[in-house]
Amino acid sequence: MPRPRRDSEILPAKERMENAFWDLLAEREYHKITVTDIVHEANVNRNSFYYHFSGLSELADSAIMHVVQEAKTALPTPDSDPDATWRENITNLLQSPEHRERLDRLALIAGPHSSPELVDSLRDFGRLTIIHSLQLPERPDLKTDLMLDFTVGGMLAVLRRWPDLRGTVELDDLLNEDMAVLAMSMCLSLSRKDLLGYWHRIFRNNLPGATAGAAA
Repeated sequence: MPRPRRDSEILPAKERMENAFWDLLAEREYHKITVTDIVHEANVNRNSFYYHFSGLSELADSAIMHVVQEAKTALPTPDSDPDATWRENITNLLQSPEHRERLDRLALIAGPHSSPELVDSLRDFGRLTIIHSLQLPERPDLKTDLMLDFTVGGMLAVLRRWPDLRGTVELDDLLNEDMAVLAMSMCLSLSRKDLLGYWHRIFRNNLPGATAGAAA
């Protein structure tokens, strides 16, 4: 018998099935989840499932895509303060229940209950989201393509560690100038903004000889 859900009479069937996917993935390995499990958990019938999805893999893709799309962050500009942008993103991420739920769900894709297919899906949607957010070409050049792989790979590495970090990490742990510069400069580099001017502005007072040169 399916567990009663507070949203069962409120949310559309498709959203309930995506929520069911996440709930079940938290409990068991992906290859042990069946369509029957989904319809029972979501309190829908099999006809409703196959009206929206051709199978479990399409449901998984849809669920991952929606969480990735909803997890967008503020993007830096060449004139922005990287520390302020990073602070805004991290504060929203750690203090918003909705953002933390999305992070918890994405961490499941990088966790032990996942599968190579789910990881590939998350990697693909992550790349596409970055491409669209930064208005990159659909077929990027080699440098951009490698940077996309590097960025998404780093995100997956953090997601793998998130279950161990979520109960101990504090906001101040992440509000670090070095982390802000690293994260924001990666976005600027991918977006082909004035990265050189950005680095000069950030480090102009810290470069060797900068003070002496200014004084002269």
